[in-house]
Amino acid sequence: MNQKPFRTLFLWIIWAATAMVVYVTLYRDTNIWGFLAHDSSRITWLILGLFIIGLIGSFVLTLIITLETLTAFDNEERLQQHGLKQLAVPSQRRAVNRFFTALQTLLSHNGQVDIEALLSVELASYQRASHSVEVIGNLLITLGLIGTVMGLTLTLTGLTSSLEALGHNQELLLSGLRQAMAGMGTAFYTTLLGAVLGGVLLRVFAQITEQGTESLYDRLIRTCMVHCAADLQASMERDVRFLDNELAALGEHIHSLRTACDDSRLAMAQFRQEVEQLRQSSEQENTALNNNIRMRQHSSQMLRHEVQLLRAANKPWWLRIKEWFQSKSK
Repeated sequence: MNQKPFRTLFLWIIWAATAMVVYVTLYRDTNIWGFLAHDSSRITWLILGLFIIGLIGSFVLTLIITLETLTAFDNEERLQQHGLKQLAVPSQRRAVNRFFTALQTLLSHNGQVDIEALLSVELASYQRASHSVEVIGNLLITLGLIGTVMGLTLTLTGLTSSLEALGHNQELLLSGLRQAMAGMGTAFYTTLLGAVLGGVLLRVFAQITEQGTESLYDRLIRTCMVHCAADLQASMERDVRFLDNELAALGEHIHSLRTACDDSRLAMAQFRQEVEQLRQSSEQENTALNNNIRMRQHSSQMLRHEVQLLRAANKPWWLRIKEWFQSKSK
């Protein structure tokens, strides 16, 4: 598996791990977290919060650049096989796919192609995001300096109150000294956090993502120069090649249409056969039904004749004599 697309992600992880090891080695005994918990100015919390935002943004940008690089390598392999005209772009979510789609659009409309300008526009959002991480780092340095000024102000205020209470108020003297020491702690820790988190960590993270974006830019420029130059340069050979590709695609479509027609013809023949079988079965059922009707009619006539015979046999003897005389008289 090619490891080049993961270079930006590897560098980000290596730098993050290095920073963690350095912190554990050098600053684990400085009680930074204890100071953060008791910081009255809360500026260290602001520095830490902005650092977390910049860190998350840098990591997300690193993942996006890695995915874009993977897409660029995949498109390069497909360009080697099919060329720019026949390149099938699966999705428009990636800037690399949008770049090649724009190239295909310009090529189909015979427009003027400026690869560098188009690529700069597509990758501008990643450059702005990387620059935003760097701006957050500079802002942390500024907040560290502001914390230094605030800490020195608290120190001077505490020393002033201690000097005023010197010799007559021991509690006020100790309170002023504590305030001065807290101010010195604020000055030192905010400077340390702002310089380390912003000036070192976030700036290096921003440089890593910046280099990743530039590497992606160079990869796409090289891909266009090597695999797309013949398609982008106007010539008779390019037009003939495009015509051949169109004819090949048309042949594939005709073959697909012929296959679909054959399938439709087969489906219609099967449907006609099923209709014929249904008609034959319907005729057989109708013949059987007619036979049943005739048999029932015959049975009804026989039953009616039997009823008449039974009725005649069950008449009283004087009725039969009366009917006999009536028939004789007639």
